[in-house]
Amino acid sequence: MSEGPLLPAIITYTIPIILTSILQLLFNAADLVVVGRFCGSSSVAAVGATGSLTNLLVNFFIGLSVGSSVTIAQAYGARDNEAQHRTLHTAVAISLLAGSVLTVVGVLFSETFLTLMGTPEDVLPKSAIYMKIYFGGIIFNMLYNYCASIMRAVGDTVRPLMFLSLAGVINVILNIVFVTVFHMDVAGVALATTISQAVSATLVIASLMHRTDACRLYLKEIRIYVDQLKKILVIGLPAGVQSILFSVSNVIIQSSINSFGDIFMSGSAAASSIEGFVYVTLNAFMQTSVNFTGQNYGAKKYKRIKQGYYMCLLCVLAIGIPVCIAVRLLGPNLLSIYITDSAEAIQYGLVRMNYICLPYVLCGLMEVATGAIRGVGKSFIAMVMSIIGVVGIRIVWIYTVFAAHHTPEALFVSYPISWVGTFICQYIAFMIIYKKIKKEENL
Repeated sequence: MSEGPLLPAIITYTIPIILTSILQLLFNAADLVVVGRFCGSSSVAAVGATGSLTNLLVNFFIGLSVGSSVTIAQAYGARDNEAQHRTLHTAVAISLLAGSVLTVVGVLFSETFLTLMGTPEDVLPKSAIYMKIYFGGIIFNMLYNYCASIMRAVGDTVRPLMFLSLAGVINVILNIVFVTVFHMDVAGVALATTISQAVSATLVIASLMHRTDACRLYLKEIRIYVDQLKKILVIGLPAGVQSILFSVSNVIIQSSINSFGDIFMSGSAAASSIEGFVYVTLNAFMQTSVNFTGQNYGAKKYKRIKQGYYMCLLCVLAIGIPVCIAVRLLGPNLLSIYITDSAEAIQYGLVRMNYICLPYVLCGLMEVATGAIRGVGKSFIAMVMSIIGVVGIRIVWIYTVFAAHHTPEALFVSYPISWVGTFICQYIAFMIIYKKIKKEENL
């Protein structure tokens, strides 16, 4: 990624990430579709109610994986084989530790957390069962995400896609079998997700063990290397904290959604799942921005950093605008895939899509700016900008505007407003950082 024409490199690198991310979303989407068709809208609401809480618990550790990705991308650009080796094994050790912690917390406290969020009593038991089973196998999710981020950081985006494709097929098949044959309802789709994640984790570990370069994984050498841990934490901790605070704002929003009742929750959950496919399509360019910037920063090709940044922004606009419009136009048809027993829930889902799905390209621009800032190692700055611009605006909005106008429209409009404000701040921050880097280069 530090050589050759920009656009072909960015597109070739990003497309497998988009497809991989879409397959990951299919895990949860398949859960919603299967329970929606065979178990009813209450089960859709039960699975949907776990989303923001699951992200709150998981996203801190996923944020840490950004630190390992940037660290190894910079080492790869600088051709530092020892740093690559030590970063890889430290990252795998972190993923195992993270998975163990999340298993204990998720299994023991799922029901308590759901109760605190105001999950309706008729939905709570199913939501708790889903979360306990999901967190019982969360270590596989951690292993896959950390190892796949390492592979993408050194330019391999194809094999993570292949592994997740196989796991995705297994997930869909098991969903149908567990729900229609064994009548396990939400427990069945949670178990199917866990098994499929175990498959993808096993494959990505095996792939790393068979590499022939500095990123070959040796199981006996998995440990925390303090020097690499420090580098990972400098970048990963701010990203993790940012992810947590994002999730906190989403939990608050989910609690607000819960206040409208289970039918509204069902429509919102289905719309959220559909929006997720738009998000990951645009977020893939953020991942490209992180690793593209990281590799070129390590290789000291600073002019190429700025060129890649603008190219990623243009790609988000070129792809995001038509995708957002198309998905919204197909909204009724897409929502009917998830919800078959409530026209009212579908209408609620469309309300959400008007305010979040349609302007999602704004979120894509914000994400690319975040990625570029992280790629040069300034993760703390990216965190501060995002916390103020996204979390701050949304929380203040909920307790002021939404409190005064308790409507879905007043709630959902906080999303595009926060995206615009954050992108403007991050764009200015990146330009200041880039000028300082260029100035240091000339000294």
